[in-house]
Amino acid sequence: MKLEKAVNIEDLHRMARRRLPKVAFDFIEGGVEDELGIARNESAFSRFCLMPRYLVDVNRRDQSAKLFDRVYASPFGISPTGAAGLFRPGADLMLAESAAKANIPFIMSGASTGSIEAAARLAPTHTWYQLYVARDSKITEDLVRRARDAGLGTLVLTVDVPVSSKRERNIRNGFGRPLKMTLPIMLEALTHPGWMAEYLRHGTPLMENWAQYAPAGSNADQVADFVSTQMPSVATWADLEKFRKLWPRHLVVKGILHRDDAIRAADLGVDGIIVSNHGGRQLDRAPASIEVLPLIREAVGDRVTLMLDSGVRRGADILIALALGARFVFVGRATLYGAAAAGIAGVRKAITILRREIDLTMGQIGCPSLDQLDYSFVYNGSR
Repeated sequence: MKLEKAVNIEDLHRMARRRLPKVAFDFIEGGVEDELGIARNESAFSRFCLMPRYLVDVNRRDQSAKLFDRVYASPFGISPTGAAGLFRPGADLMLAESAAKANIPFIMSGASTGSIEAAARLAPTHTWYQLYVARDSKITEDLVRRARDAGLGTLVLTVDVPVSSKRERNIRNGFGRPLKMTLPIMLEALTHPGWMAEYLRHGTPLMENWAQYAPAGSNADQVADFVSTQMPSVATWADLEKFRKLWPRHLVVKGILHRDDAIRAADLGVDGIIVSNHGGRQLDRAPASIEVLPLIREAVGDRVTLMLDSGVRRGADILIALALGARFVFVGRATLYGAAAAGIAGVRKAITILRREIDLTMGQIGCPSLDQLDYSFVYNGSR
């Protein structure tokens, strides 16, 4: 399929599957253990309907959304997605550049293959940085300093990776960091010549944000080995208090699912919470983000800005999340499929698809602007 013929995110999904070898595609696609979390994320959205209101003038529709101190063109942004450079060389910066052009936020992964400084040059007002706590606290503090000095406006502390997860697809495929191109992996990858040619030309992508902390002279594989000695690492409430003092701008906590954790984070002065189960990639038996969003909204009200990711596949999903209490929504796999399938043009296509679906759905439900969207637009069979 040619990119211009893609009409939904599933089309980009199929294009990415064709281009990528199994070891790489399964890293994007997979969850943990029985992958119940991924299935639950999608099925939870499907249990909600949008209740249309007719006889409303929807000839003009506005999907712009204010988040912190900026007005974005749409109510969604790009979630952090690690190892993106393995799927398309330079993918992290493609995501950053596409977000800036579309006027939506981009969260650079703490496991990215681009650098904070490069993303800040491309998208200075649209890039956020995802912080994973390293075992060496000096590294963590320096990453915070670098994000601050680069002028980024938002730091996103991700708290839902205290230990490694059992990603069984990766185990079966022999995927590791760094990727070891064993003979079986190489033979299967040869059936995807476009990706293989790029891999042979560029090699293992360098985790640029971490390179300066690895032993001097480390190559890309050795930097990846070093990162594996630093992550995962446990983030604590004491760490959150410390980062609140260190970080002078907007501080967001990503990975909260329990209402009491949300209340405590609000008490510590965070600016935002991303309700997330890490896309079903950490705890297989965790609830779906959309299931707990109303409970967290009830618990913290307007004390913090609530956002959501995990399970978003359509523009209608984004509107459901907003109606249930999120101020903003982030998507990860959708734009990564686009990058893998067709580079920067694919990322822009993914954004365009979601933006168009939001616009059409707003027209269908009689909601000309997002400030009119509330719980009355949602129906789940119980009322």
